[in-house]
Amino acid sequence: MFFPLSLLEIRESTETIRLYDFKSTLMGNELSQQISEFYDASSELWEKIWGEHMHHGYYGREGNYKIERRQAQIDLIEELLFWAGVTLENPPQNIIDVGCGIGGSTLYLAKKFGAKAKGITLSPVQASRANERARGKGLQERVEFQVANALEMPFVDNSFDLVWSLESGEHMPDKTKFLQECYRVLQPGGKLILATWCHRETSILGELTTREIKHLEEIYRVYCLPYVIALSEYKDIAKSCGFKNIKADDWSTAVAPFWDAVIDSAFNLEAVTGLVKAGWQTIESALSLNLMSRGYSRGLIRYGLIYGTK
Repeated sequence: MFFPLSLLEIRESTETIRLYDFKSTLMGNELSQQISEFYDASSELWEKIWGEHMHHGYYGREGNYKIERRQAQIDLIEELLFWAGVTLENPPQNIIDVGCGIGGSTLYLAKKFGAKAKGITLSPVQASRANERARGKGLQERVEFQVANALEMPFVDNSFDLVWSLESGEHMPDKTKFLQECYRVLQPGGKLILATWCHRETSILGELTTREIKHLEEIYRVYCLPYVIALSEYKDIAKSCGFKNIKADDWSTAVAPFWDAVIDSAFNLEAVTGLVKAGWQTIESALSLNLMSRGYSRGLIRYGLIYGTK
């Protein structure tokens, strides 16, 4: 039998929800600040070591291509575009890069397609450097970077025909809200291309073990991540947000060699000097690069792709 709630119970329930929302907002703000500070401190160094593209490289579907690391990063962009069917015959005209770093992907896409583009990041240092790089390439009239939260994008509905997010989803404290925002700013008929860190599928291989959870928690701590999810969960969220023609793929094998290449490049004299200048958090992240390499080798860390249209 159903008994209606008393006014006191309703009030207590409402206050509990408000308190939860307040705590979630507070945690989100604290995380955003941590991410901002992390990239403010480290981006100059990573640019020297990694170059303009602060993301994985692509080493062939089986991960066995012998490619210079920076070329592999460009190849990843091209392979993603091919996978999503984004071509010069039907190019995007207005792009948003969600989690743009110092603008590597944004500027590459804008130049390739002759498109307008915007990039957002939580890091003022990254946004400033990205705008500087846009001016250096003569793209400042149609490419702009700004500090903004991906969970509350400062753009009106239906603003972009391509939403591009390359390895920023793992930083999002609310994956559903993140994809809802991507859907909101996407134009009808527009495309989403999302590549993000995931953990292995639990529905197939069983729940994460205590050892795996501890491994992930170390990655979260070092790289300012709230949590990661399985690729199938991203696919379910995308569907719930309204995306159509959804497809997903796992490119873990194709990108896994990247971390060994980064480890090899991170400990020359220039890098070590830069690490000392950047501070302890950046030093710790460099010393912890093998967390990602071991995560891939154990099958725990997965590299997931989501495509969808509005």
